[in-house]
Amino acid sequence: MWQRFSFSDVRTIGHYLGVLVLFSTFIYVIPFLVGVGLREWEPASRYFSAIAICLVVGSLLRFLRIRPARLNRQQALAVTGLAWVVLAFFASIPLFYSGHYASYLDALFDGISGLTTTGACTIMDLDHLSIADNMFRFMMHFLGGLGLVVVALALGLFGKSGGTTMYASEGRSEHVIPNVVQTAKFIFRITISVIGLATVILAIICAIRGMEPVRAFFHGLWLSISGFITGGFAPMSDSVMYYHSPVIEIILMVLMIMGAINFTLHSEAWKGRIAPFFRDIETRTMLLWVGAMLIIFTASLCTDGRFSNLPALLRRGLFMVVSAFTTTGYQTVTTNQMVGVFSSGAFLILAILMAVGAGGGSTAGGIKFTRVGLILKSFVATVKQTLAPDSARTVVTYNHLGRQTLSEGAVKEAMTVFMLFVVTYMAGALVGIAYGYDATQAIFESIAMTSNGGLSTIVGPDMPVGLELVYMFQMWAGRLEFVTLLALIVQIAVSFVPRGLRKAIVSKTANASSRNLDGGDE
Repeated sequence: MWQRFSFSDVRTIGHYLGVLVLFSTFIYVIPFLVGVGLREWEPASRYFSAIAICLVVGSLLRFLRIRPARLNRQQALAVTGLAWVVLAFFASIPLFYSGHYASYLDALFDGISGLTTTGACTIMDLDHLSIADNMFRFMMHFLGGLGLVVVALALGLFGKSGGTTMYASEGRSEHVIPNVVQTAKFIFRITISVIGLATVILAIICAIRGMEPVRAFFHGLWLSISGFITGGFAPMSDSVMYYHSPVIEIILMVLMIMGAINFTLHSEAWKGRIAPFFRDIETRTMLLWVGAMLIIFTASLCTDGRFSNLPALLRRGLFMVVSAFTTTGYQTVTTNQMVGVFSSGAFLILAILMAVGAGGGSTAGGIKFTRVGLILKSFVATVKQTLAPDSARTVVTYNHLGRQTLSEGAVKEAMTVFMLFVVTYMAGALVGIAYGYDATQAIFESIAMTSNGGLSTIVGPDMPVGLELVYMFQMWAGRLEFVTLLALIVQIAVSFVPRGLRKAIVSKTANASSRNLDGGDE
């Protein structure tokens, strides 16, 4: 447990980071080709330079260890945790030199936001961004939403070394198929299929509404990627409001909900097993939770008295609820309307929806329905145990890919992650308040960043540098769901502790545990 990273570990970690850096060049190749094809030479030259940088740095990192051993748990956590930051630094280079960012830190913020599929952005003059640059923004969503490791495994970049540990270290413990690589390939295939079909439909709608064919295609592609990946980036500064189309909004809601569903449940549905899908604890928790929140949200807006058009209210309200609970961040109302027109109750409901998030093993963020469902089940178990006779054995079961018995370990894991999210929400809110922002907005923003939600009222080119750094850390921590991040931080910290002091700590901890056990026996 208290092992420090050796030089051999550092070389192995560097090798696999190099693999991921080399692999990430594909998200630069596509905007480069788009730039060349559309004769956007300046953006194309930036992405060509980014490709060269990634190839050089990635190759150097790979040569740290020519034949690496199989990754252990600690090394896999380090690779996964560091990859998100390392790739964000590379992504920020072509973004910064586009001229649409006030500072390098703003470009880095958007790099982290894009890869973690948060969707909040600090970009300036988005409406006049080149097609190549916009393509890159959505390629970051594609890579980050599926997960760096999932895409790499689907393409066979890791071979048979470290596949399982890398997959689990990215917060994915459920396999659609027993083999990890086959699971990654299934996730990749279903994503490509859904995005491809949605692109055709949305492109046709955009063309019918007057867009030229090339522009219609790209808007359809970008909306499909961001919708299904639950990313939140939009090609225009007005987000979904730009299109003024109820049909597009409906299609995007379907995409967002599909992206917010656990890929293991997608597998069940694709196999025609509809009954297990609706019996699953995640599906039931989602239907009950979102249904209740939608009723309260609509009632809050209706009683406010500032909405006279009920159909428009229901349409925009439903879209915002779906966007919030799927942690996508698409908007059909302006930021000023969210803050000044929405009632405080409706504003709070959106924050709560983002905080909980959607299904585990999906592209969405937040605490996740699985954990909320398990915590509620643990309450039921506690009540049953309290009311049952002393001799009775209390057993609570639930459906999740089959009949499961509620275990203490599952509840403990769910409660741990739940509390880590809540503490981070509170900490980020206090920082926002310290910078002088309204408490409600500070809470809303902190939840949006940690849950990778994207709905934003504070983020922009003029926000304080300290707050920007805090939000970047929250996006990173929320995407890794804390466990990988905390393990990485502890492992790095331990590596700097002198060997003698580390042995003394281990010995003291072991002695304390022994005394506690002895006391319990007495």
